[in-house]
Amino acid sequence: MIELKSQDNLKKYLEYFANLNRGFNKGLGKAPHKPILLLSILQLIREGSIKNNKVYITLDLVIKFKNNWEALVNTGHSQNFALPFFHMRSEPFWYLVKKTGFEIPVTKSKSIKSFKTLRDSVLYAQIDKELFDLLSDKKNSNIFQQYLLQTYFTDSQSNFKEDYVSYQLKLIEDQILGEDKTNYQIRIEQLKNNLDEDSFQEELFIRGGLFKKTVPKIYNHMCSVSEMKIESTENVQMIDACHIVPFSISNDDTIPNGISLSPNLHRAFDRGLITINRDFKVRVSPTVIENDSVFNLTQFEGKQILLPKNSKWYPSLEALTWHNKEVFLL
Repeated sequence: MIELKSQDNLKKYLEYFANLNRGFNKGLGKAPHKPILLLSILQLIREGSIKNNKVYITLDLVIKFKNNWEALVNTGHSQNFALPFFHMRSEPFWYLVKKTGFEIPVTKSKSIKSFKTLRDSVLYAQIDKELFDLLSDKKNSNIFQQYLLQTYFTDSQSNFKEDYVSYQLKLIEDQILGEDKTNYQIRIEQLKNNLDEDSFQEELFIRGGLFKKTVPKIYNHMCSVSEMKIESTENVQMIDACHIVPFSISNDDTIPNGISLSPNLHRAFDRGLITINRDFKVRVSPTVIENDSVFNLTQFEGKQILLPKNSKWYPSLEALTWHNKEVFLL
């Protein structure tokens, strides 16, 4: 009986996938955005990055979407992640969950205004539990994948690879790891001038996400101050990548503008309760009043921080000086 129900569900959702409501352009044909998004979600479920039927707007999902687009789409459609994530709500298996107190801003044509407004107003999308269960099963997952590829990407399906890595994304990683601050800031300004607002916000989201992934890796996933390192079989990240000078001020996602901190020390650093001097030693604000606890900030006064193996990734002295003067509470 359970097997029959599963087969019925498989048939039902394959039919849903076959009849996606897609935008039509007279010169370009039907939009490929929704099939690309579904393929990306399917892959992340299979990899274990999506663990339940809640689909969040994450770096992994946006990157997977871009990788699949680059491999499969050969029409002149504009790549836009926000559109399918928002318009998938017209499908019977997809529901948008708004953030508390937010409404989703839309244009006169009832479309999402931008990638930024999507992130600001939508908490996650929820798919049917039955569909998630099907996509979590390896055999059924392969059926859905092949069905999407054969139905929507007949001419390009041979380009599809599970481990496809976009040249553009690799380039961004190299810039974060190896570019100096000035050149990186010029690059961000050029992107702002050359991209439409939506594409620029996506670009910043990806760059910021790669920064958050790369900095802890450079520090061997350890807090540079407390030396805390927690690993989990569930791939839970317990170390933050902290901008020394906030990106909103610096336009700088390069590694020397970052430092790895545990969440509580990240918060203390951002609020000026601690800083790091030019000798890479911790200073604790004289404004701090605390009880006797193993979590005291004052225990780190004068402590030499852990530094990356490669000196080119050491925290920028210019950035640390800025933090000493502009953020640290005296």
